[in-house]
Amino acid sequence: MPKFKPNKIWIDADACPKSIKEIIFKTSQRLKIKIVLVANSYQFIPSSDLIRLIVVNNDFDAADQHIIDEVEMHDIVITADIPLAAKVLEKKAIAINPRGEVYNENTIRSILSMRDFMKDLRDSGIITGGPPPFGAKDIKKFADSLNRLTS
Repeated sequence: MPKFKPNKIWIDADACPKSIKEIIFKTSQRLKIKIVLVANSYQFIPSSDLIRLIVVNNDFDAADQHIIDEVEMHDIVITADIPLAAKVLEKKAIAINPRGEVYNENTIRSILSMRDFMKDLRDSGIITGGPPPFGAKDIKKFADSLNRLTS
């Protein structure tokens, strides 16, 4: 992946862990990159000309739709929402989840298929658990991935 400074980093903020937001805020200040958090409710953000919060209505996927409508080529979007990541990739932007996985056009279809398959298994009661707990290794992997994308 070519190295470049993205114009903006978008955060699908309702489900993004606080520790990940803090890494993004520090990256914003260090590299002077604009950050836009999109959420269904108010969230605390640091006082900075580079960071803003957009609160959308509570309609289903309103935050996702706002990001899809506004994201531009080479922007970075932080999201665990796989369908949103797929739409972001279609717009030639970069999608990364809070656990540090950078989605790409070669793998997103199989990730979407696996997501749908696992949802079917959960809905039928065959599988009752979700992903492993979010922890320090995830935070480090995210920080490393974001650093690779922005440096």
